[in-house]
Amino acid sequence: MAHAYTPGLRVARCTRVRKRRVLPLEGTVTRAVGDRVAADDVVAETHLPGDVHSVNVVNRLGISPGEIERYMCKREGDPVRKGEPIARSTALFGLLKNEVPSPIDGTVENVSSVTGQVLLRTAPKPVQVRAFVDGTVVEVEPGEGAVIETVATFVQGIFGVGRETWGELAVLARAPDEPLDPAAIGPEHAGKLVVGGALVSYEAIERAREHKVAGVIGGGIHDADLKRLLGYDLGVAITGHEPIGITVVVTEGFGQIAMAERTFGLLREREGARASLSGATQIRAGVIRPEIIVPYPPGTEPEVADDEQHEQGVMEIGSIVRCIRRPYFGRIGRVVELPVELVQVESETRVRVVEVEFDGERAVVPRANVELIEV
Repeated sequence: MAHAYTPGLRVARCTRVRKRRVLPLEGTVTRAVGDRVAADDVVAETHLPGDVHSVNVVNRLGISPGEIERYMCKREGDPVRKGEPIARSTALFGLLKNEVPSPIDGTVENVSSVTGQVLLRTAPKPVQVRAFVDGTVVEVEPGEGAVIETVATFVQGIFGVGRETWGELAVLARAPDEPLDPAAIGPEHAGKLVVGGALVSYEAIERAREHKVAGVIGGGIHDADLKRLLGYDLGVAITGHEPIGITVVVTEGFGQIAMAERTFGLLREREGARASLSGATQIRAGVIRPEIIVPYPPGTEPEVADDEQHEQGVMEIGSIVRCIRRPYFGRIGRVVELPVELVQVESETRVRVVEVEFDGERAVVPRANVELIEV
């Protein structure tokens, strides 16, 4: 029988997960190897330089750049308050004053006798990197960050939006093909991650936001609802930083698609446990997938089993696959043929393809554009 190897989503009841948590620039690591950390614990911190503001002092005072030092009230490195004079000129024995106030709270960064400009910088912005998952620090990168390891149930989704978050899992659907009912979401779900089955609707997401739910997980979402949620058409951007007040992850694709039974079963099995959720997604080169990580509390971790669905699997006739690129992005179908010969596609390159059946419709798709999914 014809078969091929193709990447798939990872779905594991129990596996070791490592998350590298690093700063955007050099700072201080606040944890040591062996430390137990919770998802919201700070593991590293630093300060980003503040914003720079330029003030044209010579124009304001009517002087030449070479004279600027004589009129400065503040020197390089001095702190300033908004509205406080940074330069001043006087006339008529001091009776007339012309002052240049600071537009910000900050520090004098530079005084230029060439341009006559004064650069002010706002206060540094604190940046903290949190652990994201409950686990143990297994590696420290001095000045950069740390690696956190946990034994957890691990599920990769196909698409997500929203920032990293965490909370208790609450399964609100009774079956993997049951949509998330907005009426089932209430104030008792504040700070939790709610799980539906086949569909996450815009109404359900809005209801979740009203009750301050941390995240929503479901099988699928309508493209129109996603656009309505974000306020724009997403295109091919990297997601994960949308300021929408909630994180949404779908495990199967776009439309009303039932969550895979194994995925739904694992989430239902871990209901009540604290989980971490990331909506970060990139479907082009350097694929990033949204993640659901449900750590086991210390002392309760089962043996890491071999039931993990690895990223590399065998695709053969009858395999269920999901398309991960347009024009069939998010659609699920069954492999009906694995041609041996290379086929020329729209880009005029010759690639290996797979013939997939979607609800009675057949399409030829590059093998790189599909991934195996568990039924």
